[in-house]
Amino acid sequence: MTDATALRTRWQDALVAARGDAAGPDPLPYADDLLGRWAEPQRRYHGTAHLTQVLDRVDTLAGHASDPDLVRLAVWFHDAVYRPDRSENEERSAALAERALPEAGVPDAATAEVARLVRLTVTHDPADGDTNGEVLCDADLAILAAAPKEYAAYAAQVREEYGFVPDEAFRAGRSAVLRQLLGLPRLFRTPHGAAEWEPRARQNLTTELDLLTRSPAETGE
Repeated sequence: MTDATALRTRWQDALVAARGDAAGPDPLPYADDLLGRWAEPQRRYHGTAHLTQVLDRVDTLAGHASDPDLVRLAVWFHDAVYRPDRSENEERSAALAERALPEAGVPDAATAEVARLVRLTVTHDPADGDTNGEVLCDADLAILAAAPKEYAAYAAQVREEYGFVPDEAFRAGRSAVLRQLLGLPRLFRTPHGAAEWEPRARQNLTTELDLLTRSPAETGE
């Protein structure tokens, strides 16, 4: 089974589950539209590999969510609109979900929950007890807890996506993001995320921040 075929199957399973007893059109054209978006050329990190990884993490955390299939649909939409030079990506992605899901047969309440979850990825700050939001945000941030080599590849891909930003400005902006993350009392809200991902994520963030804030002489540039 190819990666695209596997992803289409995962989309179909989540969509059919979200429909409940409601009928709807063939799910696969919607999957193909979304996969086309996730494969756009401006993406280096936010591509189909990221989509697959976040879906995998949701599978790991699914027992914590009140409705894991709606979380999975939110994963599909959370970066469906992605332009590195724009700030309204999450809102536009949520609006896309609000248009596409009712057409695909998803009830209004479920559509609203998916759109809410997509908008939550602006801050990754779910309210206590928002188990769907906790699972989505933890799954999306799980890359921060990757092994050092994988984390370094992620950081390099993020830099490629922002290739239009001069080095000094990128260093300042990325450093601010890392400091904001490190300043949070906790990065992960699920029990699994807190136990398994938090320590390594903080180590990775600290290492990247140190590299970004060294002088050119220190880094050999």
